[in-house]
Formats: sequence, C-alpha cells, structure tokens
Amino acid sequence: MTADGVAPATTAPPERASSPRARQSLGSRLAEAASGGLVRVFLLVVGLFWLVPTIGLLLSSLRTPQDVAASGWWEVFTKPSQLTFRSYGELLKNGDITSSLLNTVAITVPATVLVVVIGALAGYAFAWMDFPGRDWWFLAVVGLLVVPVQVALIPIAELFGKIGLFGSVLGVILFHVGFGLPFAVFLLRNFFAEIPRELLEAARLDGAGELRLFARVVMPLGGPAIASLGIFQFLWVWNDMLVALIFSDSGSQPITVALQTQMRQFGNNIDVLAPGAFISMVIPLAVFFAFQRQFVSGVMAGAVK
Repeated sequence: MTADGVAPATTAPPERASSPRARQSLGSRLAEAASGGLVRVFLLVVGLFWLVPTIGLLLSSLRTPQDVAASGWWEVFTKPSQLTFRSYGELLKNGDITSSLLNTVAITVPATVLVVVIGALAGYAFAWMDFPGRDWWFLAVVGLLVVPVQVALIPIAELFGKIGLFGSVLGVILFHVGFGLPFAVFLLRNFFAEIPRELLEAARLDGAGELRLFARVVMPLGGPAIASLGIFQFLWVWNDMLVALIFSDSGSQPITVALQTQMRQFGNNIDVLAPGAFISMVIPLAVFFAFQRQFVSGVMAGAVK
C-alpha cells in the first residue's frame, strides 16, 4: 500500500519459455524417432530377410540334386565345395526350358513396346488434341480399367480360336497389349496434361507439327512416366502365368508355364528347376534396378510443383 492508498501494481512472473522439444506434438516426436538410426537398422534387417528366399534359390541352383535332397541351402556356408555350375549346364541342355525362355522374351518385349508406344500416342491425343467425343472416349478407356482379366479369358479364347491365333505367341501378345493399354493411356494422359501449354504453343509457333511436337517435346518430358509404365508392363507380362497357361501351347509357352510343367517331376529335375526359377526371377529384377532412377522420378512426378 502506497501513501495515497493505492496498492502497488504487481507484475506477473515471466512465463518459462517452452523448449522446441516441448512444443512438438506427439506425432512429430514419433516421426523424429522413426527417422533415427535404430529404425534404419531395423529396416535393413527386414530387407535382408526379404532377400532370404532369393539367396536360398540362388544357392540351391548352385548345388547338386544330391546335396539339395540331403540338406538345406545354408550348408554351403560351412561346405562351399558344394557350389557348382553343373545345374546351369543341365539347364542349357533342356530344350523345353530354353525354348520357353526365348518365348518369354518374344512375348514380353513386343507386349511392352506396343503398350508404351500406343499408350503414349493415345495419351497425347487425349491430353492435347481436340476431336469429337474426346472426353467420352477417355471415360470409356477409364471404364475398361475395372474389367477383370478373368472375365475376358473365355470369350477371347473362342475368338482367337476362330481366327487361328489360339496357342500362338502372337495371341498372348495381343491379349497383354489389349489389357495393358487402358492403364497406359490413363497414366500417360494425366502426365502429359501437366505439361505447360505455353511450351507446346511455342513449339507450334516455330512450325512444329503434331508428330514432331510429340517426338521432340512431349516424349523427352514424359520420359519418367514412360519408364515407369514400361517397368510395370514388363514385370506384369514376364511374371504372368494365367494368360500364358490358357492361350499358349507346348510350342509357345513362356518360362512360367514351363516351370509349372516341370514341377510335376520335381524329384527328378531339381537341377533344372532351381536355375530356371532363378533366371526367371533375376531378369525382371535386373530390369527394375537398371531403370530404378527413372521409375522413382515417374512415381514422384507431380508430387512437387
């Protein structure tokens, strides 16, 4: 109390400054903890466990049938003398496996190239060319995405039988192209639509026609999306078994069907099955890792403006 009867003003104690750690939410702290070194070690261990079947298949393919029947593949770490390339020599002598591997390449490469080329042309047309019913046609293409492959197997098999394509490599290729195009057109159309219009108009003012504009401007800019589409299509066709099992015969069957046929005699030809299965698995893995950078760029395209 002062002399004039007025109580002195009291100042509130200053609030304690909260630390940045205290201001973080629980989700932020959990995210920060998840990005630490311990989590990275855990993910590395999970990745190694994910590779165990691949490593086991590789080591089994490098062992003799007698060793495979006697013990597990992990015994090679204590007995490395078991490793041999004899099974791969037996594989090259098996005409069914080698011809089916060539059939797989003959099916996968054209099916991938045709889907990428036709899908890119159609995607550009739907994105930047005006023609009657363009939006309705695109909706029809999108609607084909929901059609299951199983629904079309019997009708298309009957159609191919009437026109002489059933049981041929060409029939398998056409089936994969037909069912791969809707996704290809949908993916590339949406990617091409993000290209700045000013860039295309500038090229047209310089005298570029539609084909030249597509080849010189759109295709280079759409490289990541095209690479992603090519990887998806390649993996789908290479690993397919259902379509090949129905539409191919003994002379046009791919490696997946050939290995399934060899499984009926598994006890007698493990020296052929193990290397054949490893080759059929390692080729798509090599393709994926070869185009990994383009694949990541295509997946992330559009995420950052």
